[in-house]
Amino acid sequence: MATEALTQTTESLIEGYNIFLSTFPTFLQQFINLFLIVFIVVVYFVLVWKFHNFIATKNVINLNLNQYNQVEHPSLAKFLAGSLYLVEYIIILPFVIFFWFSVFTFFLVLFTEDLSIGTTLIVSATLVSSIRMIAYYREGLAKELAKLLPFTILAISFLNPNFFHVERLVGQLIQIPDFFSQILIYFVFIIILETILRFFDFLFSFFGMEEPVQEEYGEE
Repeated sequence: MATEALTQTTESLIEGYNIFLSTFPTFLQQFINLFLIVFIVVVYFVLVWKFHNFIATKNVINLNLNQYNQVEHPSLAKFLAGSLYLVEYIIILPFVIFFWFSVFTFFLVLFTEDLSIGTTLIVSATLVSSIRMIAYYREGLAKELAKLLPFTILAISFLNPNFFHVERLVGQLIQIPDFFSQILIYFVFIIILETILRFFDFLFSFFGMEEPVQEEYGEE
């Protein structure tokens, strides 16, 4: 029922846009279409800039919940510290990463053509997961990839003549209901991946094997 409602809403938006556009002369229709395309691309550029600084940082959120640990008993303090760490990095962090994953996937749906929503989700999940894994090794490299790959996808989309047809862009919104129906497995995957990365990061830190995080690409 929810999927059908989303589909109907999407189709209504598309129909409403076409009706709105038809009230203007042809030259104004072209102007509005061009403005809409430029606006979407600018929003994508801004989000990629925010995205690359965010997703490629090892410690994405710095809530430092442990500062609220005022327990004096050693054992209880350690237990509470572990619990706060779990909340911050295993519960809150995956939700934040999942949000950016969803936003990036939405734009991929708009920009790509002849790709099923399942394939688009796999591409987006592979990109985000790879960047997260590399961020634990070298933040500088992860940030370079987080900029390069999304911009490359946009450049490839520019080579498609149909990219500049607003009707196609708006029509892609019909796939959004399928996005919501398939996305749960990717959320679970992000939680599991971040948990594994944090576990090994803890082990390396515990045994003194952790290397300082490099923030500059190419820095030794």
